[in-house]
Amino acid sequence: MELKKVIVTGPTGAIGTALLELLSRRGVEVCAICRPGSPGTEKIRGLNGVRIVECDLSGYASLAGSLPAADAFFHLAWKKTTVSGRDDLDTQLDNVRYSLDAARLAEQCGCKVFVGAGSQAEYGIAQAPLGEKTPVFPESGYGIAKYAAGRLTANFCARAAIRHCWVRVVSVYGPNDGETSLISYLFRALREGETPRLTSCGQVWDYLYSKDAAKAFFAVAECGKDGRTYCLGSGQPRPLREYVEELRDCVAPGAQLCFGAIPYYPHQPMHLAADIRQLTEDTGWKPEKSFREGISEILRFGRG
Repeated sequence: MELKKVIVTGPTGAIGTALLELLSRRGVEVCAICRPGSPGTEKIRGLNGVRIVECDLSGYASLAGSLPAADAFFHLAWKKTTVSGRDDLDTQLDNVRYSLDAARLAEQCGCKVFVGAGSQAEYGIAQAPLGEKTPVFPESGYGIAKYAAGRLTANFCARAAIRHCWVRVVSVYGPNDGETSLISYLFRALREGETPRLTSCGQVWDYLYSKDAAKAFFAVAECGKDGRTYCLGSGQPRPLREYVEELRDCVAPGAQLCFGAIPYYPHQPMHLAADIRQLTEDTGWKPEKSFREGISEILRFGRG
C-alpha cells in the first residue's frame, strides 16, 4: 500500500527520528505523538510534513476524535526500556494497556495497518537465530509485556480489520540513541578520555543502524503480511567484543578498554542473532550499512 498519512508514537528515539526523517523525505504527512516536555521533540520539530501532538502514553485514550485520518499507525513508544526499569512490573503492565489504546486510536483514525515495535526480550534465552517461528519464553517484565502487547494488539486489529505486523527489534544503534545504551556510553567515555568499564562482552550480538531499521519499518507498513511477526537485525551477528573494539578504533584508536570490569545484568541474553529471511522475502528489505559505516556516519555528523 502507498503511505500518504501516518501516525507515529515514540518518534524521538533512534528508530523514531530516523523513521520521521525518512517519511518526511518521501513526502508522507506525519502526526508525531510525543511525551510532553521531551527534549527529543526539538530533534523532529521543523521536519517537512510533521505535526507534533504532545501526549503521554497514559493519555492516548483522550486523543479520540482529535487526530487526523491516516493510512498507517507506527507504535514505537514504551516506558522504562532500560535495564533498571525492565522489571518494574506495574509500569510494564501499563505499557500493555497503552499499546491497546494505540490500536484503538489506529481504528478511530481509519488506519489500514498497525506496526508495533516488539523486542528480542520476548524470546528470552535463545541459542539460535531469532525468527518468526522461534519459541518465545520471556523472562523479564519488559519481555513479558512486549509479548502480551503484540498478541493483544494483534487480536484487536483482527477484529477491527486492520493489518497487524509486529517487529521484534534485536539491537539498534544510531543518532538519538538513549543515553544509557552501550553505544552511547562508549562514545561518551572514549571522547572524554575515559577507559570504558565493560562486561566480558562474550555475547554474540546483532547491531543494526537506525536508518536501516527505519526503512524496515516503512517496508513492513507498505507490504508486510497480516499477522506476521518479523525479527529485525542485520542478520550478520558477531561477538559483542568485536563491535566494541571496532567502535573504539573509529572514535579513539588505541584507547584502553576494560573488559570484565562489571557483571552481566539479570536476564542477559548471550546469543542474539536475527533471522531476517521472512522479512526480506515479504518486503524486499535488506540492511545497507555496515556497523563501521554507521559509526562513521554518526561521527561525521557529530551526533554520537
